[in-house]
Amino acid sequence: MSEPLFVALQYVIPKLALTRLMGWLAGCRAGGLTHWVIRRFIARYNVNMAEAAEQDITRFATFNEFFTRALKDGARPLAAAAQVCPVDGAISQFGAIEQDQIFQAKGHSYSTTALLGGDAELAKSFENGHFATIYLSPRDYHRIHMPATGRLLQMTYVPGELFSVNPATARGVPGLFARNERVVCVFEDEAGKPFVLVLVGATIVGSMATVWHGVVNPPRPGTIWTRDYRDQQIVLKQGEEMGRFLLGSTVVLLYPQGDWQWNPAWAPAASVRLGEMMAG
Repeated sequence: MSEPLFVALQYVIPKLALTRLMGWLAGCRAGGLTHWVIRRFIARYNVNMAEAAEQDITRFATFNEFFTRALKDGARPLAAAAQVCPVDGAISQFGAIEQDQIFQAKGHSYSTTALLGGDAELAKSFENGHFATIYLSPRDYHRIHMPATGRLLQMTYVPGELFSVNPATARGVPGLFARNERVVCVFEDEAGKPFVLVLVGATIVGSMATVWHGVVNPPRPGTIWTRDYRDQQIVLKQGEEMGRFLLGSTVVLLYPQGDWQWNPAWAPAASVRLGEMMAG
């Protein structure tokens, strides 16, 4: 299928209905059928089960249990760096935020305010700051970990579209990551500076979850809501799990203006692994 046709189809397919159906199927306990689907998925996407804490697929009662499988101890050592990569995936884009504009793909940018659900005050903290967008493919590990130690300040659910978030759609759908459903997680680092992880939903992403809240969606109320955690001491250490996708998607990270030395090995479309140096 050509890329323009694939993008055009994104506007007409019943994305929400398809997502609900796939989310339901992924949660079904279908015994041998579930295990057959898992085997086919592993073969189709060349999933490396040698890294998994549980390698016997018959132990997974649902596809979701397999998809959000844990890694075995030591599979992702943490680099000695100020910021480490929070996921396995591929770099969509990274670099400087130009005033409030985040680069998506050739010909497309979107505003920090839009990404953050219209919170202009929060967006101002990241003017001329730094961003990284990392795409998780079906074969990747789908838990999300902390790039640095941080205290949770707030979480906001932002309803939106459910476009695919693969590279073709990023090139073809304007403002993709600020249009899709997303969960905005705001932290404060040990120096008191804010940073944000945005979990972006997509077609067939049945749900997104965080370790402090549990499953965020569904339900999908169609309105923005925010939970404030400033009166609590929820601190997650660098490398700790902070959330997960049930079926894969994208994470966008935001950092304020300041000295920033990206990993010199990083480049758009490069594969990255959880725990490797993101910035020194």
